[in-house]
Amino acid sequence: MDIDICVVGLGYIGLPTASVFASNGFRVQGVDISQRVVDIVNRGEIHIEEPGLKTVVQAAIHSGNLRASVTPVEANAFILAVPTPITEDKKADLSYVEASARAIVPYLRAGNLVILESTSPPRTTVDVLAPILAESGLTVGVDLFLAHSPERVLPGRILNELIENDRIIGGVTTESAERARDLYASFVAGEIILTDATTAEMVKLMENTYRDVNIALANELAVLCGKLGINAWDVIQFANHHPRVHLHNPGPGVGGHCISVDPWFLVERLPEDARLIAMARNINDGMPHRVAGLVRESLVGITNPKVTLLGVSYKGNVDDTRESPSLEVIADLKAQGIELGIYDPHVERFEHSLSGLEDAFRDSDCVLLMVDHNEFKLLDPGALGKLMRRRLLIDTRKLVDAGVWNAAGFVVQLLGKLLLPTPVSPGQRDSMAQALSLSGS
Repeated sequence: MDIDICVVGLGYIGLPTASVFASNGFRVQGVDISQRVVDIVNRGEIHIEEPGLKTVVQAAIHSGNLRASVTPVEANAFILAVPTPITEDKKADLSYVEASARAIVPYLRAGNLVILESTSPPRTTVDVLAPILAESGLTVGVDLFLAHSPERVLPGRILNELIENDRIIGGVTTESAERARDLYASFVAGEIILTDATTAEMVKLMENTYRDVNIALANELAVLCGKLGINAWDVIQFANHHPRVHLHNPGPGVGGHCISVDPWFLVERLPEDARLIAMARNINDGMPHRVAGLVRESLVGITNPKVTLLGVSYKGNVDDTRESPSLEVIADLKAQGIELGIYDPHVERFEHSLSGLEDAFRDSDCVLLMVDHNEFKLLDPGALGKLMRRRLLIDTRKLVDAGVWNAAGFVVQLLGKLLLPTPVSPGQRDSMAQALSLSGS
């Protein structure tokens, strides 16, 4: 057997994981169902945006320690890093986990280690994965070692955090956890903590649920402050001066493959008990429609309105659009017949048509800033405003310098601050911008 590790799934987690193992001297076979992804990786290139990843992949491919294919191979250890999305009715879609497990069954041999890295509902490892692996004829926990080690990394910092972060490893047996620990110890600098598989699953879910619940609190605060006519961002700033308070920032919704998905796994599993979690999810899932409603209100009286939408990734400075709040906002506005100019400097592949920067602004009546990309801080409002019919910016991230945009003739409105109930006419714009500038808004 000439392969040490077979990594199934070459996405945002699998490809960095395979590359890091390969760069540490392991012989790694990466597996993906997409021939396009396989071909890209075998050329030493990458199909996702992640700082430093291309260099590591190139080095791993050129060293001969990493290669990719569409089918698994025999190996000493198998790592499953496949998606676990949610369905439209907020249920966990474990089809990728099940398919990847069945794909490796013919290649399993006594003494192998299988690790599930995909974030999963509680008991997925023992109730879903283990029975499939047992179809190999091997006894899980005796002949075949099985563990869950959830990824705990932040896009944009994946390579650093794979190495530096503490890692939770849960085994179906103690020996399973220990064998997984020994494998990850080859590159993990953080503490490696051993537990059982179901506890490890719950740890990952609660890490993201904790953040989701706190974001929901901030979003509810933004709604309350907007109706009271005060600035939620000021409230957050001042409240966080208390030594035991750390309010999160509001936003147009929660996206990505973790925070917007993982809490639903708990609601699905224990719907009568996960009441606070479900409420937080509903608040955050409802924010894109609130934002779309604010945009629609600003366009009342405008004939054939156009909106410039800035940013479609789920967070700033990444190209990942999974569960992006922008998707819901776009669907909402398009359903109302509103023309959109959509611009994102990080995203190349998207289900809606993307425009260049100037085309997105041309003849627009409103700019909706959805994502805090660094590039958006550097936009020239004076030049872009000249392309527009009406200068209004709704900033859902409190990203831009409102004073600079005010000086360019824009009225800048923040999520979490009372929005103007009627659209701004060109004749009103300059006087309003001057007033807002003088008030420090």
